Amino acid sequence: MRIEFKDNAKEDLRGFDAQLKLFFKQHIDKLASMPLRKKHLKFGIPFHKEDVTKQARLIDDLSEDVFYVVRCFATHKEYEKWYKSYKS
Repeated sequence: MRIEFKDNAKEDLRGFDAQLKLFFKQHIDKLASMPLRKKHLKFGIPFHKEDVTKQARLIDDLSEDVFYVVRCFATHKEYEKWYKSYKS
């Protein structure tokens, strides 16, 4: 499966330290190898959320043979701000 990073995800990852980048890379590789995903986010948001660490979140989308990394958040607070803006 091919992995593609959206522009926002690339920008998010640039600001992370090396250890957090490694956690995201490992998690992305694991998720890209999973053929089926269970649930989308609520409120009609067309993406999936994965907890990378206790605080870090990954937003992704799966389309046929491409795994899209949409956003990466270092803290739950950043994720929550994004999620609430999508909700309104």
